[in-house]
Amino acid sequence: MQQLTNAEEQLMEHLWQLEKAFMKDLLEAYPEPKPATTTVATLLKRMIDKQFVAYTEFGNSREYYPLVKKTDYFSKHVNGLISNFFNNSASQFASFFTKETNLSQTELEELKKIIDSEILKKKK
Repeated sequence: MQQLTNAEEQLMEHLWQLEKAFMKDLLEAYPEPKPATTTVATLLKRMIDKQFVAYTEFGNSREYYPLVKKTDYFSKHVNGLISNFFNNSASQFASFFTKETNLSQTELEELKKIIDSEILKKKK
């Protein structure tokens, strides 16, 4: 899976949230100052070429929709991150993540619950 640029990722976030959208819906989703229509059109064209987005035509209008699920996109990135920066060691990544992100005690306890739950699933 190819990577998206930051600008493409921001647009993809809007599309994931909207599920399907016309150009005007995408422009409305942006905070002020909004990007130019031509900028969004260029981003959409690149994202169609990368096979992240497709569209349905209604007369002169195109309704865009994502071809990639948000969870699939980010899981590929997290796995790439672990592979590239943490010698493919999930525990090195987890250690870095828990120490360097200033998680609160509550957030750490939530993480622990998630991990314990996954351990139970793997035991079955």
